[in-house]
Amino acid sequence: MSKRITKNLVVNRVTLVTEAAWNAELEAKHEQLLEWLRREKLAGVLLRRHENIAWLTGGAVEESVCNAVETAVASVLVTAAGNRYYLTSENEAPRAHDEEFGALDFEPVLFPWYADETVSTALRLSGGSVGSDTPGPGLTPVNLFPLRAALCEPEIARYRWLGAEVAAATVEALHQVEPGLSEYDLEAITAAGLLRRGIRPSVALYAVDDRILKYKHAVPRGNRLKLYGMLNLCARKWGLVVSITRFIHFGPLPEVLAARFQSAAQVNAALLDASRVGATSAGLFAVAQAAYAAEGFPGEEQFHHQGGPTGYGEREWVATPTGTETVVNHQAFAWNPSIRGGKAEDTVLMQDGKIEYLTVTPELPVIEGTASGTTYPAAGVLVR
Repeated sequence: MSKRITKNLVVNRVTLVTEAAWNAELEAKHEQLLEWLRREKLAGVLLRRHENIAWLTGGAVEESVCNAVETAVASVLVTAAGNRYYLTSENEAPRAHDEEFGALDFEPVLFPWYADETVSTALRLSGGSVGSDTPGPGLTPVNLFPLRAALCEPEIARYRWLGAEVAAATVEALHQVEPGLSEYDLEAITAAGLLRRGIRPSVALYAVDDRILKYKHAVPRGNRLKLYGMLNLCARKWGLVVSITRFIHFGPLPEVLAARFQSAAQVNAALLDASRVGATSAGLFAVAQAAYAAEGFPGEEQFHHQGGPTGYGEREWVATPTGTETVVNHQAFAWNPSIRGGKAEDTVLMQDGKIEYLTVTPELPVIEGTASGTTYPAAGVLVR
């Protein structure tokens, strides 16, 4: 086996992934990509999107400077002959080597910051047709999601750490929430806890009171909390994404709202129970549709997407009425059923027919949903 990386993955003095395991992961992904290139009859593939670079490098490379763009400040090229390059500008090169690519077996290709030669260089080095995850002249568009759908053990180790830390940061933030704080305050409190852990927020949906009931995607707008607050977020590290939503209510929780949370938990249970190898996007949509109707909310699925597989994308795909994507083993999911103010959302891992929660928050109330005789917990509302 080739030596792909020369270090362990260590976080807070704890080894999450050994050098040997990391090498095995990177070698397997390299071979998987070469086989894919042969099937697609491509001479090379140019990766510019964050999620694909992170996937191929096992999370060792997170070449992100601007959070608002999908592409990195370096690109990766793998040729059908097995050659591996990273392409970046000369001003980015020292840090890219020292903190990203230096421990990896990629050959650097540099150019001036004012002359992006990525595409022309990729075509020249490949010597034929080149696939790319972003558009460009002379490039063939490709989608690598099918290659990264099933997670390997080192990825799962990273994911477990990330899920636990995002959950802990969310609970910490929830306990700091007080009436009078603005939606921006809620966002800032949560983001601070994530950033202290080296985790980047990627989706920020923070709302209070009536806005939670009115809008499915309630981005913060500065309203001040009276009784009811929502922390709804996605966060990233090593290219992986964790999604979680938690709620707080000051004073007794209205019975109608409590009932909606219970129903959302039941829909969530139905979706988790149906998340099995071979299940289709359309079939999972039908499961949500039937579960809402059984809870007395027919048509609720029309008001927002219900979620779906996650991993290197906030949602790799979502369940739709005609969707043909299928579930694979060792896949992560983030379902997000909601009913007019009540919602359930966690990140889970499905392996061999079993569901493992990655965002457990035992400090918070728990609601139970059931499906096929199995109980699936969902977070309840923290009442203060």
